[in-house]
Amino acid sequence: MLLAASVNSIASDSFDATAEKIKAALNAEIRTEAETDRDRNRNALQTLEFFDLRDDMRIIELIPGGGWYTKILAPVVSDKGEYYAAIGTGRIKNLTEESGFEKIKIVAQDAKLYRKEGERFYSLEADSLGVKNLDMVLTFRNYHNFGEEGRHNMNKLAFEALKPGGVYAVVDHTARHMEEQAPANRRRIDPVLAIKEIQEAGFEFVDYSDLHYRADDELRYEVGVKSVSGNTDRWTMKFRKPK
Repeated sequence: MLLAASVNSIASDSFDATAEKIKAALNAEIRTEAETDRDRNRNALQTLEFFDLRDDMRIIELIPGGGWYTKILAPVVSDKGEYYAAIGTGRIKNLTEESGFEKIKIVAQDAKLYRKEGERFYSLEADSLGVKNLDMVLTFRNYHNFGEEGRHNMNKLAFEALKPGGVYAVVDHTARHMEEQAPANRRRIDPVLAIKEIQEAGFEFVDYSDLHYRADDELRYEVGVKSVSGNTDRWTMKFRKPK
C-alpha cells in the first residue's frame, strides 16, 4: 500500500509543473474576452490532464482554427518541448509574431483541406505531417467536419507522426449512435463510429472522459442552434499508438 501511495504521489506530482503553466496560459493577457468566456465550458486544465499532457512533450495540434487551444498549448511546451500546428492553420499564422509564441512551428503546409463540389464534408489530402516521433497529436471538435475518407486520412497522418506509445487526443460533438446525418444534427459524430475508425487506423483505445458530458443536450440539433450552442455534449477520448 505504501508503494502504491508513493507511485500515485509521483504520478500526481509529475503534472504539477504542467498544470501551473496551463493556468498561466489561461490567465495570459493575449486571450480575448470571447476566449475566456469559453473556459468554464471547455475545461482545458482537466482535459489536458486527462490526456496526460506534460510540458516537455513534442506535440502537434491538427486544425487549430482560431487558436483557442493554441494559446494554451504552445506556451506550456515552449521551454521544454515543441509545439507544431498542421492543416487549417491560416488563422493562427499571425500568432507566431506575438511574444511567447515565436517557437510555434507550422508544418504540412502543402496539405489540402477542401470540400468537393456538392459535398457537405471536407476532404483531406496530405502525404505526411512533416514531423515524426511526436508524444501527442491533439484535435478539438474537428473530426465531424470530414467525410469517411477525410477521417481515414487524418487518423493515418496522426498514427504516422506519433512515436510508439504516443497519444492521439480527440474531442468532438456527440451524435446519436447510428443516427443518419442530416442538416438538423450536423457538426456531430457518433463516438462509437470514431472509436471504430481510429482503431482501424492502428490505435489502441485507452480511455474516455465525461468532462464534457451534458445531460440536457438531447443530441437533436446542430451545435450552433441557440438552445445547445456552448453547451453541447462532447466525447473526449484518448488513444495510443502501440509500443
